This record gives sequence, C-alpha cells and structure tokens, in this order.
Amino acid sequence: QVQLMESGGGLVEPGDSLSLSCAGAGSVAKTGVMAWYRQAPGTQREMIASISRGGITNYTESVKGRFTVSRDNAKNMMSLQMNSLKPEDTAVYYCYARVLDSLKFTWDDYWGQGTQVVVSS
Repeated sequence: QVQLMESGGGLVEPGDSLSLSCAGAGSVAKTGVMAWYRQAPGTQREMIASISRGGITNYTESVKGRFTVSRDNAKNMMSLQMNSLKPEDTAVYYCYARVLDSLKFTWDDYWGQGTQVVVSS
C-alpha cells in the first residue's frame, strides 16, 4: 500500500518562511510527477507547484518567486520551500504524486493527508 506523508505545517507571521516535506512510503516503486496543492476555506483545491521526475517545475502565478519545489527521486520525497509568506497563503497544503505501486505494478494517483499552514500576525 502506498502512502504520502506530509510534515512541516504550522503558524507563522507574514514575511516568514516555512518548509513542507512529502515522503512516499510503502509499496512505492517509482514516483512520476509530484505536486503541491492547497485549499483555503470556501475555495477549491488548487495546484500551486509541480515537479516532473526530471526536475521540470511549474508554479501558479501567486507563488512564483516565493516558493520553490524540489524532489529527491532516490528517497521518493518532495519539498516546498515557502518564503515571504502572506496571509493569503493560509490553507491546508496537500501533497500529490503519481506513483508506480511495486505490488500492483500500476501507476496511480495518491494524496497526502494535508498539513495546515496559517500565516497571521
């Protein structure tokens, strides 16, 4: 069974930095594209950053220049470095990965459980 485990959320003040991590566990043979999504209260979940297995990144406009996504393929891990945080970055952040399951030999979509980020003074 595949699991994505997130860590690193918390309460910070505007202008602060925070780093999130996502680690694949269980029957992970290989990870394809990975991404970070977030969902603020009353809004739809939106993708904010993605990274291909080869390291190609994409960001939504609102986080460009402030957030950096990276990954370690050998460890099936992805990170999100968030700088210059703003109150509007407050949301639950979710990790997503396309994973090759070593038991089922199929590629499937997986999500982390979510981690809360609150930016407030």
